[in-house]
Amino acid sequence: MSQTGQGPEGARGGAGAGGRGSARPTLEEVAALAGVGRGTVSRVINGSPRVSEKAREAVRSAIAELGYVPNRAARTLVTSRTDAVALVVPEAETRLFSEPYFSDIISGVSAELAETDMQLLLILVRNQRERDRLAAYLTAQRVDGVLLVSVHQDDPLPGLLESLEIPSVLAGRRGEQEPLSYVHADNAGGARMAVRHLLRRGCTSVATITGPLDMEVAHARLGGYRRALEEAGVPYREELVGLADFTEDGGRAAMRELLDRVPGLDAVFCASDVMAAGAMQVLRAAGRRVPDDVAVIGFDDSIVARHTDPPMTSVRQPIEEMGRTMARLLLDEITEAGRARRQVVLATELVVRDSA
Repeated sequence: MSQTGQGPEGARGGAGAGGRGSARPTLEEVAALAGVGRGTVSRVINGSPRVSEKAREAVRSAIAELGYVPNRAARTLVTSRTDAVALVVPEAETRLFSEPYFSDIISGVSAELAETDMQLLLILVRNQRERDRLAAYLTAQRVDGVLLVSVHQDDPLPGLLESLEIPSVLAGRRGEQEPLSYVHADNAGGARMAVRHLLRRGCTSVATITGPLDMEVAHARLGGYRRALEEAGVPYREELVGLADFTEDGGRAAMRELLDRVPGLDAVFCASDVMAAGAMQVLRAAGRRVPDDVAVIGFDDSIVARHTDPPMTSVRQPIEEMGRTMARLLLDEITEAGRARRQVVLATELVVRDSA
């Protein structure tokens, strides 16, 4: 995707069409021969998915006939393009390697960029020093765009991206009025679906374990939990809400606190599979059978859900597709300057297994 062709024209390898000898073919000549617009040629060269297969083949044929070769070095001098995008994770490496969410996002992004010339840089931001270093790196225009995952409401990085006007796509959002492009799952709808399933199963004391509430994704899943209770006429009880951080340790600690406060609870909806796995360990240690005594549902439908004992009922969000979609949106923003920001919400579904 690296070669926009919108800067200086590339060197021509041979005589080419029209008997022009060593003259360099231009982007306009490629467009004319292909019968398409200049922008379509640019998108094909950049690897954008927003081109029909017919147009793509016409452009490729014209490029081959004319011997058009975009000059990467000259183009970079004019356009400041780097042919690299950064995937920024503002979390510790322990979370990056222990939670399937991150590996699935990376897999989706990598798959979408595989047919382009874009290099993917993975950048962890774990403290203020690394945040300052990233700010300097981005200000120096070392990458063409940024993908940001694990968005916290007080994180200054989205604001920095907005101020720099660098093409950016978030996995999640800071709030409903998020100005940057983002991709996320229907978090509230998925949580509502899970809790409705538990209530219809006959559970009467349904707890929840949340993610960190400085993240909109955690708020949305807690909101879906509350909405399902409200629709069923079941009172919302603060003592049935365990606060955690999307980690297995957090799930274990929250489950212990919930059992201390409400020993008779008979179900728990966890805002991630990893936390649900931790909760199931605590329930087993406390002599509570899953699902006979306490039904458990997670969120993500990750590999974790399929390897617990019993296998975990979970809300499936298409994480790899989220990564692919983020990459597609970013490629479009890079190749089409001034393109309007976009927001994409992907559907969730409940996958029922033995834990509920």
